[in-house]
Amino acid sequence: MILNAKNLDFKVLNDKLRSANDDYILTCCCGQRFIAAGISDKKITINGVPGNALGAYLNGATITVNTNAQDAVGDTMNEGKIVIHGNIGDAAGYAMRGGKIFVKGNAGYRAGIHMKEYKEKKPVIVIGGKAGSFLGEYQAGGIIVVLGLYDDEKPIVSNFPCTGMHGGKMFLRSSCENIVFPHGVTPKTATHDDLQEIEEYIAEFCAEFQYDKRTILCSPFTMIVPDSKNPYKQMYVAN
Repeated sequence: MILNAKNLDFKVLNDKLRSANDDYILTCCCGQRFIAAGISDKKITINGVPGNALGAYLNGATITVNTNAQDAVGDTMNEGKIVIHGNIGDAAGYAMRGGKIFVKGNAGYRAGIHMKEYKEKKPVIVIGGKAGSFLGEYQAGGIIVVLGLYDDEKPIVSNFPCTGMHGGKMFLRSSCENIVFPHGVTPKTATHDDLQEIEEYIAEFCAEFQYDKRTILCSPFTMIVPDSKNPYKQMYVAN
C-alpha cells in the first residue's frame, strides 16, 4: 500500500500505519518524527527523509529508508530491523536493547550511546561509512561495527570513542593506529575467531547494500572491549 506523507502530521501518519493490514510504502516523507514508533510485524519502506526518532521503541517491524535519516534512529528499539541507504544523524540506537540497524553511509555523534543487552537480546549497529565522536558512549551491551568503506583522510571514528563503555563489543575495520581510546577499554587486533562473531551481520549488511563479504572481512579489524563492568566504581566507593 502506498501512502503519500506530504503534509501529514506524524500522529496521523502513525495512526494510518498502525491500523493498516498491509505493508506500507511512504512517499514524499519530509521530516516527520517518530515514524513507526513501537510498531511490530510490518514492513515499511520510506522514500524521502524521515525526522528524528525513526523507529523509536520499534518492536519487530522492518523499516527501509531509501535516502538519509535524521537523529535518534532506533531510539530504545526492542526488536526489528532498520536499513538506511544513506547517512544518519546523531545518537542512532540510543538505549537500543534489541534488533539491528544497518547504515550504508556515515553516522553522526554518539551512535550506540547506552546500548544494552539482556539474555538473548543483543542489539547490533553496522555502519558502512565512518562515525562521529563519542561512538559507543556508555555502551553496556550489544555490538557496534564500523566498516569505513568510503576512502578519505578522516579516521574511521572521530574523537572519544568508547567513553564510559562497560559492556558489549566494538569492531572497527581499521588498525586504529591514530585513534586515542580512553582508560578502561582494551583495543586489540581482531582474530579470525573474533570476527566469526560478526560474520553473520557483515553478510546481512552486504546483502542489503551489495558489497562483497569476503573483501570486507579480509581487512584488518580492531576489536574493543571494556576492562570492567563498573568503570566508575572508584568514584563512588571509598578505599
